[in-house]
Amino acid sequence: MIAIIDYKAGNLTSVRLALEHIGVPCEITNNPKVIRSAERVIFPGVGAAAAAMANLRELDLLVTLRDVVGGGVPFLGICLGTQIILDSSEEDGGTDCIGLVPGTVNRFGSSDPMCKIPQMGWNTVAFTREHPVFDGIEDRSEFYFVHSYYCAPSDRVYVIGETDYSDTRFASIIGRGNLIATQFHPERSGRIGLRLLENFSRWDGKC
Repeated sequence: MIAIIDYKAGNLTSVRLALEHIGVPCEITNNPKVIRSAERVIFPGVGAAAAAMANLRELDLLVTLRDVVGGGVPFLGICLGTQIILDSSEEDGGTDCIGLVPGTVNRFGSSDPMCKIPQMGWNTVAFTREHPVFDGIEDRSEFYFVHSYYCAPSDRVYVIGETDYSDTRFASIIGRGNLIATQFHPERSGRIGLRLLENFSRWDGKC
């Protein structure tokens, strides 16, 4: 069973429906015992960093998340659920995050007045290395993005895919051991996104 973490952010139902569409058992939950017993965990998200961190503390989930990742359970972060796993974010005047992957989250800035922030829509992802969760997905495939901030890991060893937007090439996929995280929304990315989720549902956390 895949636990979809409910930390009072949006996007939960669309992730559940996508998993149900490909026949993968899942449960939306904020119960630490259920999350700890799950075979895999998805950390989705739409919203702001400070509110997300406050909700995680209120729900007593920070230690749970660190233990799950530290215990080798396959873990997928999505959008805000990707940003929040880094050390800190510029959002909300500066927010300390979980620190599962070293790095920061920065706001887009552009010299082009026609460049819209947030980025909303389809964009390509260039893989920097292979990963089992992207098996059968072609390099420079398009995925659906909605975000004003981007991930900047402290070391390129954590970067699995990159995307160009707003004068910036940013890490759109990051990974570390049994953790994989995407700035884009696989559950909104059609057939290719479903393939990613199907791959994740079979991944043993090794790469």
